[in-house]
Amino acid sequence: MADGNVTLLLKRVETAETSLKSLKDNADVFFVLIMAIVIFFMQAGFAFLECGSVRSKNTTNILIKNMLDCFISGIAYWGVGYALAFGEPDNFFLGTRYWFSENMPGDMHFHFWFFHFVFAATAATIVSGAMAERCEFIAYFAYSFVITGVVYPIVTHWAWSSSGWLAVGIDGIAYKDFAGSGVVHLLGGTAALVGAILLGPRIGRFDSIDGKPNDIPGHSVPLAALGGFILMFGFFAFNGGSQASISQPGDGAAVARAMMNTVICGSFAAFTSMILKKCGLACINCSCGHPSNWSLLVTINGALTGMVAACAGCDVLMPWGACIVGVIAGITYLFWSWAVQAMKIDDPLDAVAVHGGGGLWGLIAVPIFKMNDGIIFDPSNVTAWKSLGVNMVGAVAIVGWTAVICLVLFGILKLCKVLRVNEDIEIKGLDIPKHGEPAYPSEAWGDGWNSGHLTMHGHVAMNSDSKAINMSDLEPVVVPKGYVKSPERYQYHGEMNNGQLTNRAVFIAKQPGQEYDNAAYTHENTHF
Repeated sequence: MADGNVTLLLKRVETAETSLKSLKDNADVFFVLIMAIVIFFMQAGFAFLECGSVRSKNTTNILIKNMLDCFISGIAYWGVGYALAFGEPDNFFLGTRYWFSENMPGDMHFHFWFFHFVFAATAATIVSGAMAERCEFIAYFAYSFVITGVVYPIVTHWAWSSSGWLAVGIDGIAYKDFAGSGVVHLLGGTAALVGAILLGPRIGRFDSIDGKPNDIPGHSVPLAALGGFILMFGFFAFNGGSQASISQPGDGAAVARAMMNTVICGSFAAFTSMILKKCGLACINCSCGHPSNWSLLVTINGALTGMVAACAGCDVLMPWGACIVGVIAGITYLFWSWAVQAMKIDDPLDAVAVHGGGGLWGLIAVPIFKMNDGIIFDPSNVTAWKSLGVNMVGAVAIVGWTAVICLVLFGILKLCKVLRVNEDIEIKGLDIPKHGEPAYPSEAWGDGWNSGHLTMHGHVAMNSDSKAINMSDLEPVVVPKGYVKSPERYQYHGEMNNGQLTNRAVFIAKQPGQEYDNAAYTHENTHF
């Protein structure tokens, strides 16, 4: 009788242990999936940020590129990317199985696949911002597929697979990059830099005579700010979710530390960049005539740079260490933004400065500020210095690998004349000729109670009780000096009534101070 009770008790204990293990496994899977879903929402943040930072005539184009990042990444990462990153068997360089999820054990890999898919999409989206407003749509398909299907997965294998050469390390010291300062952001920033160089600056970005930069502002600061908020929200999951489990002892504390350090790092980076900009110590886009101001966009980019820098070591930094990393990240952003502009490279989103500069600083910061055994705690710690060396080897490898692949890719696209749109389309905007869907159709303007407006075909669309405009009755307009900064920029010059055209046409302004007649007034020749 007693033996039977003991046997029954042991079976119940075994069942309870099995159930507990299953519960822990499911909790880990659920945690990873929820974090990945939040990270996926960062695509909306990138879309709004990029949308607000470009001109209205290119809004649809940048939005569809951000949308397709998700879809192209889904295809590329499912087909080849995950196999190269985590396929088994593997070697020190890449994985060799699970192509199109062939023979992939779902209970071990499906949630992991989804988590790294959203990371891959993030790496590709970084590039689209630096190449905005002049990149051919076909070229976008090509580089997005290559980055998410080949470039990023192989770097992932190096750093985050147990067999990867960076994960194995040098002399027993492994590469340290908890959430991807190097693997995701430095990689994306490098690809963005190569793409922007080969693509060339937007028409009018740099003066054709003296080479000075001309400010080309985006059309919506509120949209850019909304995108920045969403990205900051997503970074909590990006960094905290990289723990990849929540059921083991210490997991909760590690996730909380990562999120707290992300906030601290981003906050101090934001304030540092904002204050330096106001003090005039950071001359970014000074062509706008206001080098010293409280810049919202600089503040947003500074905060994002801080959060990018936090990725590498957010799980091992002391809070005061995160503060220092954030301050230096703000300075790093301003420096790289200035340097890129000084080299006559056009990066509309400052993607190189935010992701490339922030990612590189993050890799440097980890061995220095790692709690208890970082260089700052013990400058004589040889292991910490070796860790810094390994991280720098990793940074050089990531930059070199990405730059070579992207140089070949973008070079081929340029030779085939499919990298950049032609000048006429770039000036008029990509939305109508490429997509047939202007983000802000002229036919939709107004409240219905005021006078008419020009349609996209140059015709006058009438509202109630309005009279058509006789263009021949309009007098010539003299464009004031300084009103237009470059021959390629168009401006509206005339009287407005509640946002509607009243008694003047839209003129092409090519030379400041020069008089023009009323010949050109179609929507295609406007710039708002």
